[in-house]
Amino acid sequence: MFHRALQGFIEVVCGSMFSGKTEELVRRCKRAQIGRQKVQVFKPRIDDRYSKDHVQSHDANRIASIPVDSSRQILELVDDNTRVVGIDEAQFFDEGIVEVANKLAYRGMRVIVAGLDMDFRGQPFGPMPKLLAVAEAVTKLSAVCVVCGAPASRTQRTVGNLDPNSTVAVGAKEMYEARCRFCHEPDTHGEN
Repeated sequence: MFHRALQGFIEVVCGSMFSGKTEELVRRCKRAQIGRQKVQVFKPRIDDRYSKDHVQSHDANRIASIPVDSSRQILELVDDNTRVVGIDEAQFFDEGIVEVANKLAYRGMRVIVAGLDMDFRGQPFGPMPKLLAVAEAVTKLSAVCVVCGAPASRTQRTVGNLDPNSTVAVGAKEMYEARCRFCHEPDTHGEN
């Protein structure tokens, strides 16, 4: 039987915006580096809110990353001696990210994926439901509702001049708020 460190597996960290997903991804990757494991982190090129070559949380915790245009590029760029692969903002990737995560896990790598599980409408976001289904471990984080202070599991879009049919609009506090189930208004699309 193989030792768990030699077996590949997938961990998903999900939740609303401002729940600490990226911070948790960075924490887990840095701990692996402390353990002298080779770590590579990837993010979609469209997410350049804070840095082009780092994954960074809203609280400025960061780790070097490689921006990619598609999930397939991750397979091309992962080194054979990498033990841990971090993937941030997985909801922005194409559906191929599920196959990529599986292939990396079967190659014996620990794959840590972070992303929004729901879009601003409260609907499953991109490939995240499938990633949640194939993961060995799932951590769902919550933020604090800016309206009532309850645990927030939803993301409220607060800007109304965006295409209401588009689920992809990269932004931060200037465009989104964390809301609980009861304060979330999925039909307003930021038209308040």
